[in-house]
Amino acid sequence: MVKEKALPRHKGVYILPNLFTTASLFLGFLGMIWAIEGRFEYTALCILGSCLFDGLDGKVARLTNTTSEFGVQFDSLADLVAFGATPGLLMYQWQLSEFGTLGLMASFLLVACGALRLARFNVQSAVTSKKFFIGLPIPAQASTLATLVLFAPHLPEPWQADVLPVASLVLVYVLSFLMVSTMRYASFKEYGFIKAHPFSSMVTVILLFVMVASRPKMLGFVLFMVYILSGPVYTLFILSPRSSKLLRDSQKGSQPN
Repeated sequence: MVKEKALPRHKGVYILPNLFTTASLFLGFLGMIWAIEGRFEYTALCILGSCLFDGLDGKVARLTNTTSEFGVQFDSLADLVAFGATPGLLMYQWQLSEFGTLGLMASFLLVACGALRLARFNVQSAVTSKKFFIGLPIPAQASTLATLVLFAPHLPEPWQADVLPVASLVLVYVLSFLMVSTMRYASFKEYGFIKAHPFSSMVTVILLFVMVASRPKMLGFVLFMVYILSGPVYTLFILSPRSSKLLRDSQKGSQPN
């Protein structure tokens, strides 16, 4: 009598880190609803809240040793909604709809490049350095646009009517390009907030916290723009000359005497 092979048991799913991912996904979905209703500041806050939960799910998974391939894939799908579809819809409803097809394609490009960025990250995460991201991280892109919505009321009224729509369109195209570029962005993963650091680092962190807390809607956007610019500055003006120098030194060393 031939024995039937036992069916493979399904692997378990860790609940705690995936709850944080689900919360991030929910806020992304809620943000889309509010963007359709024209409640753009609420949508921006939903995106920032999604970033918070997106950071917590990975931290919780590592601290509790509950990382899994399922969690990685679920996190990517949630990120595409919260940091791809939601910012794309937000920008179209808020500023880009007046540009017609150009604005529509800019919003779609944001979502498409976000999907490509996530797919490339999943493929390359095991073989790339933990110190830097290759391309702008999709949460940073979404947070930049969210803080722009919160920052906009501080602009002069003529700028809000004439400059802001065009600036938003250009910014969306630039952020889409940066996500799929090879610019290096600091990941801060190896910094470690639990590790011991010099006293000056603590003072710097406190000063930044006080500055942002005093004017969060204004300085939040400024800080994210500094991070956006840090990638091209580091890649083009620090990394490229250093790589060129190493290449020249290696070529000199390989030449026969």
